[in-house]
Amino acid sequence: MSLPALSLAQGAFAFGTVRADPLLPVEVTADTLSVNQSDGSADFLGNVLIIQGAMRLSADTVHVVYKVDDTDQQTGIESLQAKGNVILVNGPDAAEAQQADYSIDTGTIVLNGDVLLTQGASTLTSNQLVVNLTSGTAEMSGRVKTILVPGKN
Repeated sequence: MSLPALSLAQGAFAFGTVRADPLLPVEVTADTLSVNQSDGSADFLGNVLIIQGAMRLSADTVHVVYKVDDTDQQTGIESLQAKGNVILVNGPDAAEAQQADYSIDTGTIVLNGDVLLTQGASTLTSNQLVVNLTSGTAEMSGRVKTILVPGKN
């Protein structure tokens, strides 16, 4: 039996059954797209779904910041900022929050605001959840709360 609340006291705990690869392509689906040529960003609006390998991230809106080289050419995605009804799913684990910031290079997603983490029958709440997709670990902070049920397997 996995007890994320108990391992939480010791630091990071497992998130998802598969480690994600931040170098995999990022598929984005949304109702609308707005591109800002001047700052090299894009806004995806309405029913946004981001898929990267086994990881799924959905939100009301997602702001994408692109990497730009010395010649002002886009060379990839730097970060994604999701807002509104954010849901992150990796394998059987899921987290909900008000917003999320995903740094592609580090493979780190920081979820903020009324975070709810579900792992099997266990649920935890907090103000912030930091997920490292490359290591498959997570850490919660800010008034972490869970309910432990003795004798359950």
